[in-house]
Amino acid sequence: MSAMKLRIFRDVRTAGINSLVMAATLSGWLGSFYLMARPQGLLDLLGVLLCAQSMLWAAYLIHEAAHQALFAGPRLNRLAGETTSFIAGSCYASFERIRTLHIRHHVERLDPVCFDYRDFIRRHPRLCRVLQALEWAYLPATEVLMHLQVIWRPLGVKSQRAYLPRAMWMLAARGVLLALLAFWSLKSLLLYCVAYGVLLQALNFFDCFQHSFENLTVREDEPVPLNQRDRAYEQANTYSNLVSIRYPWLNLIILNFAYHNAHHYRASLPWFRLPALHRQLFGADARQVLPARGLLANWHRYRVLRVTTSDYGEPQPGADSAAGFIGAHGVSFLTVI
Repeated sequence: MSAMKLRIFRDVRTAGINSLVMAATLSGWLGSFYLMARPQGLLDLLGVLLCAQSMLWAAYLIHEAAHQALFAGPRLNRLAGETTSFIAGSCYASFERIRTLHIRHHVERLDPVCFDYRDFIRRHPRLCRVLQALEWAYLPATEVLMHLQVIWRPLGVKSQRAYLPRAMWMLAARGVLLALLAFWSLKSLLLYCVAYGVLLQALNFFDCFQHSFENLTVREDEPVPLNQRDRAYEQANTYSNLVSIRYPWLNLIILNFAYHNAHHYRASLPWFRLPALHRQLFGADARQVLPARGLLANWHRYRVLRVTTSDYGEPQPGADSAAGFIGAHGVSFLTVI
């Protein structure tokens, strides 16, 4: 049995921990719909939170699979990536497309995008105003736009036409499942939409403050020269927005994704080993650490400005180092395509 585990997983510890998290993600996601269909209000709330948490773990498991960190071989990582992408609602693009653009983010040390949503809303000012109004009301409209463009662009953009069958097939499959869910429990469907909104806000918040990289619109096959973006640049423009420093176990909410400097130092390291690498690299040096609690004010203050500005800002030296850090929109590893 141990030999079989080692052939499938990298090592015995990876086998045990990742098997547990993947099982919890799938069972939690499926079980949440039962809770959301019950008549008790407390179970509704628990169902929404469980659904959002399961989809959040699924999103970060996609990230692990993209770095070949779940299994020993690419085939099982791809299978895991496709499965968790379906759970997280990002399955309209293939796992390989998501993986390719995310790996470029690491190799080229920038935020590459193939859809410049800011240019799009500049050409559609009414849509821009709608996005700003919805973001002011704390609704994740920009993230929704980034997910929707994966579906509509293959319909109207010739260069994206090859991705149309995948997008339409997934749209039909998920549409049928959502219709069946509505037939079984309309309340469960509505609460699933709430949970999905919570997921998008959580992803947006943590993606928002992890880099002050350049945001560049590129073709999927277009190489970008590194110029001066070396490893020192990468670490200086990467930030670890930890859920909690005092209680490190809280970072498991996002599978330690907030130990982002450690992740960029060694991208293929499994998520559960990142805290130890962070301590090894930084010790008590907190220059790149931006606790999430301190970033909530920024997330609130710049929520409308962030829709249109391409200048993320960056932390500055001093006690209130993150005060001018506006953050990024549209750079999620699930939608940067």
